[in-house]
Amino acid sequence: MDKWETALQRGLVSGTTSSLLSTAALAALGKGTSNSMFGPTNAISHWIWGDRAARQDEPSVKYTLPGYLIHHASATFWAVLFERACAAELDKRDTARTIGLATAASAVACFTDYQLTPRRLHPGYEKRLSKPSLAVVYGAFGLGLAAGAMLCRHR
Repeated sequence: MDKWETALQRGLVSGTTSSLLSTAALAALGKGTSNSMFGPTNAISHWIWGDRAARQDEPSVKYTLPGYLIHHASATFWAVLFERACAAELDKRDTARTIGLATAASAVACFTDYQLTPRRLHPGYEKRLSKPSLAVVYGAFGLGLAAGAMLCRHR
């Protein structure tokens, strides 16, 4: 099988696990900081709706659904790159190494999100969460990458 095809297949799994775990972190942190489980995910839809998306607290088709879909697509994008770039190391099935690589990939994603992309394309949840909370979200993302990679290689 082609290396990119394998990375895509595995990236769909790792992208889903990282998206779900980081969305759970967004919800928990949103509830804790602004009493809105949906606010951070709604804020992601600022790509479509502008800054008013970050002020939405309630779940909605208009803000929450596109916010989650954008987040999931982004997580899957990063997961495919992670699976392609690190496949040989991940195939060794060393848990500590997998977690280390996933942590590094999460750090690269965070750096890219906040230092290399225009403000309009930032994730958006930084408008609802503190910097320490963002670290938790990216940590959850990294754990999701690692869990997905290990799941794909489980025998």
